[in-house]
Amino acid sequence: MFDTVRDDLRSTLDEIRAAGLHKPERVIGTPQNAAVAVTSGGAAGEVLNFCANNYLGLADHPEVVAAAKDALDRWGYGMASVRFICGTQEVHKELEARLSAFLGQEDTILYSSCFDANGGVFETLLGAEDAVISDALNHASIIDGIRLSKARRFRYANRDMAELEARLKEATEGGARRKLIVTDGVFSMDGYVAPLAEICDLAERYDAMVMVDDSHAVGFVGPGGRGTPELHGVMDRVDIITGTLGKALGGASGGYVAARAEIVELLRQRSRPYLFSNSLAPVIAAASLTVLDLLESAGDLREHLAANTALFRTKMTEAGFEVLPGDHAIAPVMIGDAAEAARMAELLLERGVYVIGFSYPVVPMGAARIRVQLSAAHSTADVERAVAAFIDARAALGTAGV
Repeated sequence: MFDTVRDDLRSTLDEIRAAGLHKPERVIGTPQNAAVAVTSGGAAGEVLNFCANNYLGLADHPEVVAAAKDALDRWGYGMASVRFICGTQEVHKELEARLSAFLGQEDTILYSSCFDANGGVFETLLGAEDAVISDALNHASIIDGIRLSKARRFRYANRDMAELEARLKEATEGGARRKLIVTDGVFSMDGYVAPLAEICDLAERYDAMVMVDDSHAVGFVGPGGRGTPELHGVMDRVDIITGTLGKALGGASGGYVAARAEIVELLRQRSRPYLFSNSLAPVIAAASLTVLDLLESAGDLREHLAANTALFRTKMTEAGFEVLPGDHAIAPVMIGDAAEAARMAELLLERGVYVIGFSYPVVPMGAARIRVQLSAAHSTADVERAVAAFIDARAALGTAGV
């Protein structure tokens, strides 16, 4: 049987490669940092890394690594169980309490990833008599999570408050028992920030709850790094925050839902990804506590990240590149053609800058880009070197329009 299937799969893979949509995996032989050593999948040797979610440079921070080593001795390697059986240690409860305090929420529940967190919310909270209203550019985990629920589904154009209000009216007039607005805090392919103050205003007008996936914000967005709710002054008006420990907060893995106490308690009782997945590894939980300690005095890291971001965006714009507007550390350099974006990424790797070309289905067809991600670990010289590499790669590519 598989011989027939194999031919079909090979044909599909050939089509992906022919369209320039193939996504190779490059292998690095060093810890995650501003510079990494590529051992396969491109030019070998040390290169500047401008495609990680390591926004604050904490993935290889000595204090985080030391905390992880100590945690292995104290708590062991893994729990070999789910939380409600014998998978809850003191360190898990301590991290949940610390995250709740940091994010200004009543309680927090840990998941093995934010994908699982988003996959566990909607089915638990919403039934067929309810409605979920989702931004069109929300992360795939939100889209998949919504599909698991029986709630009526509405979608509004990215950050379009008029269309959001229209969908809220439609849900209300349709007799929805509960209404939940869900949005990314920062949209990962564009670096755009959701207008949370306006969203909360509409939610209060139409008696809806608000949920924010703040994976690309917590740790470095907002005066204290508490994410987009803090940035917009609505920490007390957001009902559910989902996020990850795998980006700015150390970069390992793990996710969470921080929310009203009753919501978290119901998730503990009925959220399937929580009930049927192993507990977060204790070493990650312990190291994440150290990350939260570091965030309390990370103002200089956030300032340096903001300066790197502004420098890159300014220099690239001056050089004639199209960079999507904003001030987030995600700085998408628009290319358009998928094959051209992939070739541009290869040329940049040859010039010592590690970036990735993003194309369909991750972004819309014809909107291929190179998503540059700045880090506090980058020096000013690193940023200037990256800009110079882009200029040189464009010349080698021979595409004046890029």
